[in-house]
Amino acid sequence: MNTAEIAVVEQETEVSSKPRRRYFSAEYKRKVLAELDACTKVGEIGALLRREGLYSSILTDWRRARDRGALAGLSAKKRGPAAKTPDPRDRRLLEQEREIVRLRKRAERAEALVELQKKVAEILGTPLDENGERR
Repeated sequence: MNTAEIAVVEQETEVSSKPRRRYFSAEYKRKVLAELDACTKVGEIGALLRREGLYSSILTDWRRARDRGALAGLSAKKRGPAAKTPDPRDRRLLEQEREIVRLRKRAERAEALVELQKKVAEILGTPLDENGERR
């Protein structure tokens, strides 16, 4: 073998780094089940499985889903937990909590400024009353 032939053989036998999960569309599942129902002779089901590269357990699951009338069972299911729609009341509560925190910080800053003004007025000899006004 020369180097060109070796490169071609290596490309043909290269294994992908990460295997991909097979996906079967609902239309494909319906087509295969229709072919399966049409099989009457011995060995036709096995030939169908080999031709399509499927396992008998997959066909069993597809048949059960079809018999239940679960059309959703004939389509691929999304994996993982179901997404929750946020409640608008929760979002409103969160916004109100943020507003409360913001206003508390502002009130603390204002109180600190009033205390600072009282101290400055006391140092300068012009004391202020409780409302922050000169006496």
